[in-house]
Amino acid sequence: MPQQPAPAAASAGTRSPARDILRLAVPAFGALVAEPLFLLADSAIVGHLGVAQLAGVGLASAVLQTVVGLMVFLAYSTTPAVARAIGEGQLGKALAAGRDGVWLATLLGVLLAVAGFAAAEPLIGLLGAEGDVKAFAVDYFRWSMPGLVAMLLIFAGTGVLRGLQDTRTPLVVATAGFGVNILLNLWLVYGLGLSVAGSAIGTSLAQWAMAAVYVVMVRRNAVRHRVSLLPSWRGIRSMTRVGSWLMLRTLSLRAAILATVLVVTAQGEVNLAAHQLAMTIFSFLAFALDALAIAAQALIGKELGASNAGRARLLTGTMIRWGAGFGVVTGLLLAVAAPWVGALFTPDPGVRAALTVALWVLAAGQPIAGYVFVLDGVLIGAGDARYLALAGLVNLAIYAPLLAWVAVSGGAGAAGLGWLWAAFGVGYMAARALTLGVRARSDRWMVLGSA
Repeated sequence: MPQQPAPAAASAGTRSPARDILRLAVPAFGALVAEPLFLLADSAIVGHLGVAQLAGVGLASAVLQTVVGLMVFLAYSTTPAVARAIGEGQLGKALAAGRDGVWLATLLGVLLAVAGFAAAEPLIGLLGAEGDVKAFAVDYFRWSMPGLVAMLLIFAGTGVLRGLQDTRTPLVVATAGFGVNILLNLWLVYGLGLSVAGSAIGTSLAQWAMAAVYVVMVRRNAVRHRVSLLPSWRGIRSMTRVGSWLMLRTLSLRAAILATVLVVTAQGEVNLAAHQLAMTIFSFLAFALDALAIAAQALIGKELGASNAGRARLLTGTMIRWGAGFGVVTGLLLAVAAPWVGALFTPDPGVRAALTVALWVLAAGQPIAGYVFVLDGVLIGAGDARYLALAGLVNLAIYAPLLAWVAVSGGAGAAGLGWLWAAFGVGYMAARALTLGVRARSDRWMVLGSA
């Protein structure tokens, strides 16, 4: 962690954009894939228990990721706030913003965990599950609640370090957490026979170990630089104000995902299980592509804090090209691997067949996804939260009729799941690309910020 930030304007013209991006994006890639790797490990371990268990974890994960996703503003508002302070040459202000983020994460995490445990059954019931699938989903969701608090602390902690231009430490923490998660889940699910509850408990324990590392780091650096450990309620209110727009943005994303789950649930247990696997792989690839978005958040926030608009525009163009190119590469690899991926997660031939079709469609949409995730990171780094929130509502309005068409005439089986993923992975992502692209072509995002 830097002891004193260097003046950004002094060296802005001499630094290589590629070097700056790679310095942050490469370590960020490893850290970002930790959460989807947790879900991939859970899916692989639970998938061999049975289709009902896998479908139940799929439903619980959809609700859980919605709750967690709404709170991602803890990282997305902390990163640019800290980065802008670094660009201004004010390390104490940066650390104070991070401290406030940790306090806010703690308060929100406790409230949500208690409410989630109590409301698990009606929440899962809203998605239309019944019988064993519902029972497994409720079990997994309730035992995931202790880890929810830790997950929000991880968001805040990683936001602090990213804003300080450090993505290597989150990589180390995420790698260790992933290893611990797999070992715990195998032992609890198969060694102790705790079924899906064991998977949720193991993940929660791994998340708490990771959160503890971040809390200790934030505390030590605050003490070292004589920043009070007590929260600034003014700072928390400011973060909450920006976060409310980011939460609305995320709410529109999660609404699209939950509506998709609702449609696929009506297609039957097999398609639901295949969709869970496809969505987990989508999340993994999204976080991989999002490595550039994290670099964008940190770099754009820092450059705009130092009033280097030209440098911000240069970095944006480079990252857009890289994002689209990386999407092409991941799409090709996924298209080739699609027929064999299902065997890693389930022995059921119906689930494998449906998954293959979904992954082929997902592969076709990867270049669009790479473009979308980079621009999302750029605008978050600029503090353009209000536009992102309103654009999210427009995107959802475009996606709704596509999804309704699939529900009415998309069919069932592998073909039905294929049409569903065409609507989500291509149609919805194209709508996001349009709204983000229009904004990025103007200069308003560099001027308005969080206005």
